[in-house]
Amino acid sequence: MRKIALLSTLEFDMILPVILSGGSGTRLWPLSRRLHPKQLLPLVNDTTMLQDTITRLTGSPDIDHAVVICNDDYRFMVAEQVKETDITSNEIILEPFGRNTAPAIALAAFNAVRDGDDPVLLVLPADHVIADVETFQGALQVGKQQSEAGCLVTFGVVPDMPETGFGYIKADSSGGQAEHYPVEQFVEKPDAETAAAYVADGSYYWNSGMFMFRASSYLDALQQHSPGIYAASKAAIDSAERDADFVRVGEEQFEQCPSDSIDYAVMEKANNAVVIPVDIGWSDVGSWSALHDVGDVDSEGNTLIGDVKTGMTSNSYVRANDRLVVTLGVDNMIVVDTDDALLVANRDNVQDIKSIVEQLSREQRDEVNLHTCVYRPWGHYQGIDSGPHYQVKRITVSPGAAISLQLHHHRSEHWIVVSGTAKVTRGEEEFILSENESTYIPLCETHRLENIGKIPLKLLEVQTGSYLGEDDIVRFEDIYGR
Repeated sequence: MRKIALLSTLEFDMILPVILSGGSGTRLWPLSRRLHPKQLLPLVNDTTMLQDTITRLTGSPDIDHAVVICNDDYRFMVAEQVKETDITSNEIILEPFGRNTAPAIALAAFNAVRDGDDPVLLVLPADHVIADVETFQGALQVGKQQSEAGCLVTFGVVPDMPETGFGYIKADSSGGQAEHYPVEQFVEKPDAETAAAYVADGSYYWNSGMFMFRASSYLDALQQHSPGIYAASKAAIDSAERDADFVRVGEEQFEQCPSDSIDYAVMEKANNAVVIPVDIGWSDVGSWSALHDVGDVDSEGNTLIGDVKTGMTSNSYVRANDRLVVTLGVDNMIVVDTDDALLVANRDNVQDIKSIVEQLSREQRDEVNLHTCVYRPWGHYQGIDSGPHYQVKRITVSPGAAISLQLHHHRSEHWIVVSGTAKVTRGEEEFILSENESTYIPLCETHRLENIGKIPLKLLEVQTGSYLGEDDIVRFEDIYGR
């Protein structure tokens, strides 16, 4: 690794999106897993929610790149997904530990001002739906004006129902204009009666978790109201290192950082907070019921995804992965089928999925963390069969990619190429394998697999041995720095 040499290309009139992509999204299990969370999944359309977040920024003359903050565990998936968008990410900041939103934003702010720049930061969660992009981009211009005037801006969603699952922002309507108001108060998630009163009042808005301010304005407020977060985040960035496309902040320094949200750490205490009301078709997609509502709902009130057939089914969300799913005579249900888990739940109980995930975690079930399809920087693999002392995987290696030079102490491997062209290193040998050709990797033999072709390399891998865990690997060389 080498010390960071950060780019200094931002002008003072530019907006720098800071996309928070660190959540796990357990309420959308079994599709969302700890190491493959909802923001990295195509839940609403053919692109992932992270990609949707970046895409809705395209076309703005004030934005030319973005910063993404994520967990180290899925950094390669984030990098690959960002590359597929029209906005280039110059930085992907890796959090060694989850410390909530205030420290994450602090890392981005300190990162942004290191070379004397002071951009307007646009803080966006990576897992939200916004239907009206044009109105959203218009609100950003209002937010930019207020940010340049030294305000801390939050975007409050105009409520269309008395929702109890969101926090609210109370605006001081006497002290502002129709497009922005001073923040009078942040309030916690209310009960149903209180939520109804908020909606009737007309001065309360849903807390969207989207913010805008100059980097220096946020840091000044953070230093005043949460000096512990300020000091630890600054120390973590000061000791940061660049690793390929990633910024690795100082682990020891960041470990000392208090955990707190931006709402508690800064916004509730600041006297320069401004709320911009927005009516943009917003949803945080925090549950399967919410995903039903933002989907393509048919005449029976159903949202159906995949190979699904229904009879006498209404007001339900049914999602099939690779096989046919049939429902008959059900109402108000959530049915989500994946390769290794099936969820069947009443829509009224979807908020309780978190407790089921917690139970599975206590039992150390693999289904909490990973899908049968596991992504790696070189491609992905999927388990298709297993038993005592053997397992079979379907492996896909991207063009130009390669697995590390490695060996295994407890298993041998047999590779059969299905399509593409592979360069195989086995001990002192190097040779080419094409479609319908195979090779054997003995126990404790060094080996590497490279895709030297123009199309994805697909192969079957049969593993046999006394222990088949993924931790049975000794790496000698790795182009991805693992």
